[in-house]
Amino acid sequence: MPTQEEIYKTEGDKYEALIAREDYQGNILKALTEITDLENWYVEPVETRLVLDLGAGTGRLTCLLAPIVKHIHAFDISEEMLRVCREKLSMTNLSNWKIDVADHRQLPIDDNSANLVVSGWSVSYLAVWNKDSWRNELETWLGEMKRVLTANSYIVLFESLGTGNESPIKLEHLKDFYIWLDEVGFQNKIIRTDYKFESLQEAEELSRFFFGDELGDKVVKNNWIILPECTGVWWLKV
Repeated sequence: MPTQEEIYKTEGDKYEALIAREDYQGNILKALTEITDLENWYVEPVETRLVLDLGAGTGRLTCLLAPIVKHIHAFDISEEMLRVCREKLSMTNLSNWKIDVADHRQLPIDDNSANLVVSGWSVSYLAVWNKDSWRNELETWLGEMKRVLTANSYIVLFESLGTGNESPIKLEHLKDFYIWLDEVGFQNKIIRTDYKFESLQEAEELSRFFFGDELGDKVVKNNWIILPECTGVWWLKV
């Protein structure tokens, strides 16, 4: 079975098939509008307002936000993921988006040029993939966010608190990341981002593909066409 890192590099279409089933109740956008002033952006768009989506993947957050913000710029280190994101946005009549390959810690963006940073299930990899230097990597990332954002702008992060769980749990491989977020002042709340599949067969196949056999077996055992998922939302005003 490929690792998640390998999936990001080579399996854009199948990953998108999974992601398209996530958050069928629309709680991600609801959380964003509660934390930020996106509702006002929709009513009275400001010409210069720019949203950055970091680790955009196949465009889950980018495609959600593009219809209601003035400008959005999506970044990921995987061209394969961004290929799918680009294809999805190209099928709309929107022209307010840009997509580029870039690292979270070094963005091709001018100082104080963005008004909101969002990132879903991505920034934590700076900790997970850098066991010896995770704190320095996260501090470098936060410094970059403060560089690119205007004053009093928000960073909003989404991260897992358990897929296949009805109640939130702190995942062992993310324990350092959770602690660091608290240390640097992020506030947080919990939402549900459940997946709704077309069939039990699809639920098993896609769950097993990305999350592994343990969750795939759990999906079958529980007959889960709706796969529960708890997600943490962390936000910081900078």
